[in-house]
Amino acid sequence: MANKFLEGIKGFFYKLFIGQKEIRLGCYGSPNAGKTTLANKISKEFIGKEVGKVSNVPHETREVVEIEHIEMSNNGKKLTINLVDTPGIATKIDFEDFIKHGIKKKQAKLRAKEATKGIIEAIKWLDKMDVVLVVIDSTLDPYNQVNLTILGNLEARKIPVIIVANKIDLKNANLKRVKEMFPQYEIVGISAKTGKNIEELYKTIFKVSK
Repeated sequence: MANKFLEGIKGFFYKLFIGQKEIRLGCYGSPNAGKTTLANKISKEFIGKEVGKVSNVPHETREVVEIEHIEMSNNGKKLTINLVDTPGIATKIDFEDFIKHGIKKKQAKLRAKEATKGIIEAIKWLDKMDVVLVVIDSTLDPYNQVNLTILGNLEARKIPVIIVANKIDLKNANLKRVKEMFPQYEIVGISAKTGKNIEELYKTIFKVSK
C-alpha cells in the first residue's frame, strides 16, 4: 500500500513539473501478432531501449512490462506515455504447442502455466489503460474470438482503441479486410518490424489521446 502511495505521489509531481499530458498506452493482441516488436520500436525510437524479447515461440512475453515516462513527439507536439507490453491473449494454452518449438516437456508445462497467469494479469491491467493499441496480424483473418474478446472488453470499459494492422510488409497482408471487419475503429496499417507507416500510428496516438 505504501509503495502504491509513493508511486502515485511520484506520478503526480512528474506530471506537475513536466507540464504535459501523460497517458498509459497498452499493447494487446494475440500471441505473435507483433505487440512486443511494436513496443520495442516505440521505446527504442524515443528512449533508446527495448521493452522485451521477441521470439517466434508463442507467449514469449508472459508478464506485463511497463516502461514509464516515454516522451513521444510528432509534428512539434509532445506526449508522455507509460508504455505497457502485455502477454498474448489466447482462449486456450496447451503445453504441447511449446514442445513443437523444441522446448522440453517440463519447461513447456511451466511456460504454459506462466502464460495463463500472464493473460489473467493482462486482463486486470485493462482497468489501468488510457488508450490501447490492439495489434492484429494482417496476414490472418482478423475476425476471431481473441480480437473480439479484447475489443469487447475495451468497449465495455469505454477505453479508446487504435487497431494496429501489423505485418503489412508481407505479401499476404490484407489491410482492406481488417478495415472492412472493424469500420467503427481507428485503424492504422504498419510493419512494426520495418517501421513502415509508423509515423501514421504516432499521429493517430496523438489524435486519440486528446
